[in-house]
Amino acid sequence: MNHLLRNALLMNTTTPVDISIVDGVLTAIDPAGKGTAPADATITDLEGRLVTPPLVEPHIHLDAVLTVGQPRANESGSLFEGIAVWGERVKSLTVDDVIERSREVMMWQIACGVQHVRSHADVCDPELRALNGLIAVREELKGIIDLQIVAFPQQGIYGFENGTGLMRQAMVEGADVVGGIPHFELTREDGVNSVQFVFDLAQEFDSMIDIHCDETDDDHARFVEVMAAETIKRGMTGKVTASHTTAMGSYNAAYAGRLITNIKRAGLNMITNPLDNSVLQGRFDIGPIRRGHTRVKELLKAGVNVAIGHDSVMDPWYPLGYGDPLQAAFMLAHYGHMSGATELPYLLEMISTNPAKALGVDSAGVRVGGPASLVVFDAPSAEDALRRISPRYLVMRDGEVLSRTAPAQTTLTINGTSRDVNFLRP
Repeated sequence: MNHLLRNALLMNTTTPVDISIVDGVLTAIDPAGKGTAPADATITDLEGRLVTPPLVEPHIHLDAVLTVGQPRANESGSLFEGIAVWGERVKSLTVDDVIERSREVMMWQIACGVQHVRSHADVCDPELRALNGLIAVREELKGIIDLQIVAFPQQGIYGFENGTGLMRQAMVEGADVVGGIPHFELTREDGVNSVQFVFDLAQEFDSMIDIHCDETDDDHARFVEVMAAETIKRGMTGKVTASHTTAMGSYNAAYAGRLITNIKRAGLNMITNPLDNSVLQGRFDIGPIRRGHTRVKELLKAGVNVAIGHDSVMDPWYPLGYGDPLQAAFMLAHYGHMSGATELPYLLEMISTNPAKALGVDSAGVRVGGPASLVVFDAPSAEDALRRISPRYLVMRDGEVLSRTAPAQTTLTINGTSRDVNFLRP
């Protein structure tokens, strides 16, 4: 539990430092070469590698991971066919099935440096099998990777039999966060009522809120304004998250501007999911095809907390992925025009400190007196970490090493002459 990490490069800095760790606490950050090894310390030379706070996954569906093609493929690749396919897969769902698949992906997340996860659990099931499976995994991995579970009504609160009863039952049985999906309800009125029900239930259980909101290309889907209004009226600033909000990309500028002002006033957290939404949205456009993208840059400019979620891993909605937030950040660099000089490094904050704020966990970063929980990228900068989707050289939680990844080595042989290839070089 005692370590000295030499020649580390912290986020948004250019000068290497030494990091001292005693009994799971970060006790000192000194100029490189000046750090003193604590008693019985393991000394590791990071050779200028980037060190960040733990990564945080604010939006994933662990109950559905690794089900791609089951019971059939999503032929259209659309959001709503994905929901239909999942509705068929749920019929064969078991608690053990959920445990095994979600545990596997959480192992991948740990190796990628993720230490806090918020997962949605489909509660449109009288037996609550998805919820019970995730609760079991939450307890099994407690203290290694922390899991918040959202009671998520995939088929709608009012569009599914006893939807309100199942939502309340899910909270009683151990869900942490109240979810919703107003744009999937049968009518606009049901959608508004579902948002209000979510807020009522959250206040009853003193919990946070995370709603799948306006995940559609329809510019008439405007439930995020209802979320902002309820947050303001009920004094729930900081406790409410709107996920996806892809319809915002299709709103006219005048309405979007006023909406963003109210989102800022409400203190909503916003989650964008570039992997899924880059392939799910715009499916029915003939041309030009919309990106189906929320207004990330405008939200950030307004001072709104925006984080990046992975969303799916090999399920009916997204057939790819391995649970690495860096992959989602890499996509947003392109999808969201976030390739500017200051934007690229900020993407790493959008998968670490920003989602930590949304989840209500430690968001203060790597600091003296803080927990020795950190991630070491096999890269010397945020830009290089993104460019190469760099493996995590070292992952540590409270001073305990959870994961190590040996750097890859590539050797070329050309005309009988061999040479090593270092992709970090300019």
